[in-house]
Amino acid sequence: MNETLVTVVGNVATEPEFREAASGAASSRFRLAASVRRWDRAKEEWADAYTSFYTVWAWRALGANVAASLGVGEPVVVQGKLRIREEEREGKRWLSADIDAVSIGHDLSRGTSVFRRVSQARPLPGDPVRMAVVPAVVPAAQTEPSAPAVPDREAAVAGTEVPPF
Repeated sequence: MNETLVTVVGNVATEPEFREAASGAASSRFRLAASVRRWDRAKEEWADAYTSFYTVWAWRALGANVAASLGVGEPVVVQGKLRIREEEREGKRWLSADIDAVSIGHDLSRGTSVFRRVSQARPLPGDPVRMAVVPAVVPAAQTEPSAPAVPDREAAVAGTEVPPF
């Protein structure tokens, strides 16, 4: 109940790592880099002060969507529960900051993004749950009947049209 909720704005620092458990539960994790910028009065310009790194964990549908949507260097906004882990490795004490994500999205103040709704297929009893992408526009040439569990980002974007304003 007394969990620390945070919102962190930064860049994806590592390629999202997707895993699917035997039960069909999806999860993804990636490192998030958040740099503090300060105004340097002497140089009259913005300068990076320091960078904090977080391990972001995304579960279930969010995990599958992260793997299909995010790449290294992309600006994102992450909201979730902050966990500070303490461990000892080779006689040294290590602290790490993890975020159990509730919501992740591209930072639209630094670029544009295209949204594609995902629908969850209704599984038969005993079947693992799979995610299916519902594309905005399906190209006529696309005849492949099955899609991978985590769609390829570039393939998902290719063939979609963005309507004019």
